[in-house]
Amino acid sequence: MDFKLKKKEGSSATHQVILLNAANIQLLEQYPQTDWFNTKTLKEKSTLLSEVKGACHFFIYIDKNCTPEKIRRAGAEICAQANAKQLKNLHFSAEKKLSQEVFYAIEGAALANYKFLKYQGKSFSKPNSLSSFTVEKSCFSDDDLLKLQSIVEGTYWARDLVNEPLSYLTAENLSKELKEKGKTLKIKITVMTKPAIEKEKMGGLLAVNKGSVDPPTFNIMEWKPKKPLNKKPIVLVGKGVVYDTGGLSLKPTPNSMDFMKSDMGGAAAVAGAMYSVAKAKLDLWVIALIPATDNRPGLNAYVPGDVIKMHNGMSVEVLNTDAEGRMLLADALSYAKRYDPEMVIDLATLTGSAARAVGKEGVVFMGNSSKEEKDKLQQSGAHVHERLVEFPLWEEYKKMIQSDIADIKNVGGASAGAITAGIFLQYFTEYPWMHIDIASMAFFDSPDAYRLKNGTGVGTRLLFDYLSKRTN
Repeated sequence: MDFKLKKKEGSSATHQVILLNAANIQLLEQYPQTDWFNTKTLKEKSTLLSEVKGACHFFIYIDKNCTPEKIRRAGAEICAQANAKQLKNLHFSAEKKLSQEVFYAIEGAALANYKFLKYQGKSFSKPNSLSSFTVEKSCFSDDDLLKLQSIVEGTYWARDLVNEPLSYLTAENLSKELKEKGKTLKIKITVMTKPAIEKEKMGGLLAVNKGSVDPPTFNIMEWKPKKPLNKKPIVLVGKGVVYDTGGLSLKPTPNSMDFMKSDMGGAAAVAGAMYSVAKAKLDLWVIALIPATDNRPGLNAYVPGDVIKMHNGMSVEVLNTDAEGRMLLADALSYAKRYDPEMVIDLATLTGSAARAVGKEGVVFMGNSSKEEKDKLQQSGAHVHERLVEFPLWEEYKKMIQSDIADIKNVGGASAGAITAGIFLQYFTEYPWMHIDIASMAFFDSPDAYRLKNGTGVGTRLLFDYLSKRTN
């Protein structure tokens, strides 16, 4: 779906979303009221609807305890009500001092208005009636407009990628999608095919791909403005396992493979963030690396007990072929060294351990970067409500992935699974680095306000917020 937002002087639209606070709640008196529609009720419910003679007026009350997330959720609630009433446009307005709150309200409404309808025929699909949003010109800057457009479009694209089935989104077609979208925003795209990957000796990516009939790809996206603020690039790495059966360590049933098309959620988040960065024209040099393949048990699939030589020359004993994401990421993290990066951040739907630890209320992260950078990332996570819980990388955990016949093995024991995965990745980093395990939030089986059922696009807004604050 497309997201359309325009600034307008006044409202020619019938249907409005009006934000009020304690200082101007008396403005409510200008609108038709019924007995239940009053100041007290608005304060209690946060959002209210007045409908008289076909004109819908939605109200959001901003009190001192109103967080950005609460406002986004109010916007999502209004979006649902507007679609239920078959409205086509919503106009947002408030006093200028509430411009940031208007931003959050539109963000929540716009993200809640997403639908993936590509494979549904007209008789089966139910598109949302809402097709555009407008915002009062006096309370919204051009910078806000561009930023919001960038965030929503990037998240929509990330969701689209996650929601695509393997029947279309093979590694090669993922590369095609990156190329086509990159052209629209002048993002430089380089795609390595299998011969180039073999030349680079990316043993991890090649090993995972051995069971597939489709070749792997290694994708490089680069956004470099004429005068970037950073002399060294920030590198983003996204796990691009377009479908994961577990390989010969086949996932158990029931339902364990039903949503494994989402195992490229890290790649989608990174791609979406790159789109948002380019759309907003951030003055930052950013590179994204996306290794891609599916993980199947066919052909000459790699097996538990195999020893794989990785891109950086280390040997890895494979004890579980379902721990494949770290094999791809390790090669990409090693490859990132050639850019002499200022910072590297990888995102991956990496472990069930991380998902079980925090549930759907946050994501796990760890790394060797400075406390200052970790704090900044966590602040961005809190701001976009993709909250981060830091796990340790204590030296003692290294013992859990010691191998008898290789340098390291690709899994530890039954405990600390998310941490030992991070420890594994750390062996392939020689620069400031943070790892984000988004397994808990990448794909939902039921909606949560503006985070809808299926692909959520988690990570895109987090990365964009973190990167955009580096330009302030």
